[in-house]
Amino acid sequence: MLTYKRDHYCGLLTEKEVGQTVHLSGWVQRTRDLGGVVFVWLRDREGLVQLVFDTAVCSQEIFDIARSLRSEYVVTVSGEVRLRDEGAINRDLATGTIEVFVKDAVLLNKADTPPIYIDDKVDENELVRLKYRYLDLRRPSLQNNLRLRSKLVNLVRSTLDEEGFTEVETPILTKSTPEGARDFLVPSRLHPGTFYALPQSPQIYKQLLMLAGFDKYFQMARCFRDEDSRADRQPEFSQCDIEMSFIDEQDIQTVVEKVFARIFKEMKGIDLQLPLPRMTWQTAMEYYGSDKPDTRFEMKLVNITDKVNNCGFVVFDQAIENGGEVRGINAKGLASMTRKEIDSLGEYVKSYRVKGLPYMTFTADGSVKSSFNKFMTPELVETVREAFGAEPGDIIFFAADKKAAVLQSLGALRCEIARRKGLIDQNKYNLFWVTEFPLFEYSEEEGRYVAMHHPFTSWMSEDEEYLNGEMDKVRARAYDLVMNGIELASGSIRIHRADMQAKMFEMIGLSDEEAHHRFGFLLDAFKYGAPPHGGLAFGIDRVMMLLTGSESLRDVIAFPKAQNANCLMMETPADVRPDQLELLKIKVDAE
Repeated sequence: MLTYKRDHYCGLLTEKEVGQTVHLSGWVQRTRDLGGVVFVWLRDREGLVQLVFDTAVCSQEIFDIARSLRSEYVVTVSGEVRLRDEGAINRDLATGTIEVFVKDAVLLNKADTPPIYIDDKVDENELVRLKYRYLDLRRPSLQNNLRLRSKLVNLVRSTLDEEGFTEVETPILTKSTPEGARDFLVPSRLHPGTFYALPQSPQIYKQLLMLAGFDKYFQMARCFRDEDSRADRQPEFSQCDIEMSFIDEQDIQTVVEKVFARIFKEMKGIDLQLPLPRMTWQTAMEYYGSDKPDTRFEMKLVNITDKVNNCGFVVFDQAIENGGEVRGINAKGLASMTRKEIDSLGEYVKSYRVKGLPYMTFTADGSVKSSFNKFMTPELVETVREAFGAEPGDIIFFAADKKAAVLQSLGALRCEIARRKGLIDQNKYNLFWVTEFPLFEYSEEEGRYVAMHHPFTSWMSEDEEYLNGEMDKVRARAYDLVMNGIELASGSIRIHRADMQAKMFEMIGLSDEEAHHRFGFLLDAFKYGAPPHGGLAFGIDRVMMLLTGSESLRDVIAFPKAQNANCLMMETPADVRPDQLELLKIKVDAE
């Protein structure tokens, strides 16, 4: 009797198997019944192959099975691999030069009509796809993504193992701590009224492992953050967490560069040139308006505040009078933009809190047009032209406001223009380090300075003089790995002394009492000989999204959440029974 144990995968059959009898199992993709012959596309994880049921080869019983097959039925077959006729070759199919003439078949399972097409060529509503994720995962693209993800994780593990790292798992049930995103809380039955928190990262545990003397640690960590979802963010995600002792920034960066060099070599066939370039945070913001700039195209920001001061154009003059700046970007060769396109860009930047989008066009005939012509003397036009290196056919867009708004709006605008106009080489991967981040950033919402990375990041010793007065000048020993406008990894050299950690808590407004309540175990641990240490973490999901060219993290995660953080398949979050809440001593007020 025919069993369901196969000896070949459908998508891996080649002309080498011609003349052999093979045993295949999988799902029916589609069928064509031509009367005396039935053609079936059989699919497994490796791809498709065409089956031929012909009464000249198989029995009537087997032929009747073929005629009963429908989409997503599960079958096992055996048959002879044959070459297709020249006119029947399918160049779009990896197995398009061969087909399998079936001699025996068993229908293993029938299937209802699927609510979605199991076909990458068919666009489906994403919410429906997520509801039936177990069917959606049969798509070849998602199968490929998850297999590549497995390969990536194994490459990372083997590289770090070769570098002498120890993989250590840290707790999922941990303690809620301030700063960062909101925690997911888990009530304790054994200790009513108290809660665990799911870890936003293993930050404190990996520092404790350095205190414990492990020297080189890593893990593939699950992390949880109660924040709004978007295309490149999920409430639960995976990251590779790395920490080392007795090192400086260069040491950890060198290890991470080895990891990414191997990833790109073995997964993309690309040789990264090491060491990777470095760019300071200040440079990134000044020229790209972003701390994770996309450098695959030019269009750098230019500061012309001192050149247009008191020019008479009220938008510029008021911004400068209020302590703001005037900057711009030169969209080279795009002077032919229509007014509709320009207005659309003006609407786009409004979300970044700037008022309008002045522009200046240098036409092919040498004339200059702008939205504020009457305020521009010939001398001022020439000054602006020189500052931007403008030529006939270029258009300059300006922003005038507070520095932060100007940088943010123009940084986003340059990327939006590049996206709309196809200026980005999608086959280019620009990896580099951004360094020397500010240690603090001011939170308007909280009315105080907060840690830009996290409160365990050390500061540069040469900036210590600013700690008691000019906090905005203090640089962190922090670094991000950036690629194509995306932050891939983030890390820092940590604080390893109790007095320095206490100082950091003081600087961000955390009282001694609160600091010891939240982090007393860490402060106590520092008293027993903490080594200098530092580390980094990179998001597995985000790296996979970029390597596969996916538009969303949901395409590289097996069972992701929807935009509103719901799981449509499992219908979570969900109510629980009253007796479960009673055990936890919890009352729910959903009003």
